[in-house]
Amino acid sequence: MEFVKPEIVRQTMNDLGRERRPFLFAVDFELTEGFVVPEPQSGAGVFFSVHGQGHGLGPRPAPAKGEAWIEARPESLAEYKKKFGIVQAGLARGDSFLVNLTIKTPVECPLSLEEIFSLSDAPYGLCVPGRFVSFSPETFVKIEPGGTVSTYPMKGTINADIPGAEKIIMDDFKEAAEHATVVDLLRNDLSLSAKKVRVKRYRYVELLKTSRREILQVSSEIVGELGEGFHRSIGDVIFKMLPAGSVSGAPKESTLDIIRRSEGIPRGFYAGVFGLYDGNRFDSGVLIRFVEEENGQKFFRSGGGITALSLLEDEYNEALDKIYLPFAPKKAVAV
Repeated sequence: MEFVKPEIVRQTMNDLGRERRPFLFAVDFELTEGFVVPEPQSGAGVFFSVHGQGHGLGPRPAPAKGEAWIEARPESLAEYKKKFGIVQAGLARGDSFLVNLTIKTPVECPLSLEEIFSLSDAPYGLCVPGRFVSFSPETFVKIEPGGTVSTYPMKGTINADIPGAEKIIMDDFKEAAEHATVVDLLRNDLSLSAKKVRVKRYRYVELLKTSRREILQVSSEIVGELGEGFHRSIGDVIFKMLPAGSVSGAPKESTLDIIRRSEGIPRGFYAGVFGLYDGNRFDSGVLIRFVEEENGQKFFRSGGGITALSLLEDEYNEALDKIYLPFAPKKAVAV
């Protein structure tokens, strides 16, 4: 597998789509690098799973014989406040309506990236050994054989154990405003390529199981029509929508500037996208729930959407709550 410039990724996706040849692809958040693996079942040194389909990229690594745990050493609330302040200043100026602010947290975990991947039951999994693993619940774009395209922005998270959790998250004005902004952004992004774009389902709740607790996640479904000839321009369709609106904000250009100034470091493949094309269908996910490795140290990337109504401590705690391992308790590693 070779990492190449995003323009090469885009064109290769178009070329392979025109030939109806399957491929696996990924591209980073800043659009500086990515990769495409034609005929991914032949193997390429990465592990992936899209709704349980791994297409034979080698056997999944065996689980470690140890307890599955993760311990975070997060930045202080005071450190987060500085980033939060830059975002709020941008919102106050009107540079953005919504900014996705993320943090990079050192973590201790006895499992390798490959072992984390092997135990994950997330809809979208990608592991590049030595670099990162993502176990994402969030769909980016799906395209059906007839050309129906859909995207599923995910905004709004709450601990499912809280009494009345679903009503609380659905009635929260800040969360509702944040979700509406992302839906509007993704609807506009999809309209760059598709016709008859519409919101099919708005703010529905899904239950996600983690190693720590169950959480409720709020999503919407937006659909449009590309036509049966979408295969030859599949790279163009995807790249017009990058970076993903749910992990950037709106409007994109000025929001990305706020992200750069507040976060201070590149995200890399975190909050990028990856996907699988089988010659007929296309399915892709956003690279969130993300652990990366640098010089033997693991880091967990997490964050959330910030609006003018956001409260500092709530947003800080949400970013920390998203630091978890991707296994339901029944799949925890045996001691």
